[in-house]
Amino acid sequence: MLSVEVLEAGYGGAQVLFGVSMEVGDGRLTCVMGRDGVGKTTLLNVVMGVVPVSGGSVTFEGRPLTGLRPDQRVRLGIGYVPQGHDTFPQLSVMGNLMVTLEASPHKDATAVDDALELFPGLGPLLKRPAGNLPGGRQRQLAMARALVTRPRLLILDEPTEGVEPSIILEIEEAIERLRASGLAMLLVERHLDLALRLADDFVILDAGRVVRSGTAEELKGEDVHRLLAV
Repeated sequence: MLSVEVLEAGYGGAQVLFGVSMEVGDGRLTCVMGRDGVGKTTLLNVVMGVVPVSGGSVTFEGRPLTGLRPDQRVRLGIGYVPQGHDTFPQLSVMGNLMVTLEASPHKDATAVDDALELFPGLGPLLKRPAGNLPGGRQRQLAMARALVTRPRLLILDEPTEGVEPSIILEIEEAIERLRASGLAMLLVERHLDLALRLADDFVILDAGRVVRSGTAEELKGEDVHRLLAV
């Protein structure tokens, strides 16, 4: 579904990614792990067209993504939930979902109902401004917004970072349900136990390079703490 081949990328004159190759298969969840500053978020930003490619290629369902804007990639079927609170803070929860639906290529109203069913904690908060929500609920709203576009690939950048434990559990349950539905996902996650529970495949980065990749079962047999330097 998603193929990254010998990817080179960075910011200005500073190269961050060096020959990165990885794939996300149909219906599979691939988790990218590594210490802070190794290039995980840069990799996701390259896939979404936020950071330009200086070498290599990114293809989605066989189509090269080079030159496409982030919004064009969304229209192709890629959903993206970046770090932080990717919401319109002055709009209500429902307003956030409806604005996203209006911009969606599908405009499938049932997608809003499906997203709210996945995150029932948002139900009582539909009229509340997104900026007034607790951090964990804002993260859920950001995920719900991405799902309203009916993506075939969902990219999540540390969805549980800084989130209260009860909401982490809800997010994990939502990801498990999405995985069971057959949605392909690319996840950056620093919590190893959570990653092992969720991932089908993994990629470990260090200093902008892939140092290990394979299935979650293979990861369990590795010296994980050495690979992740944690």
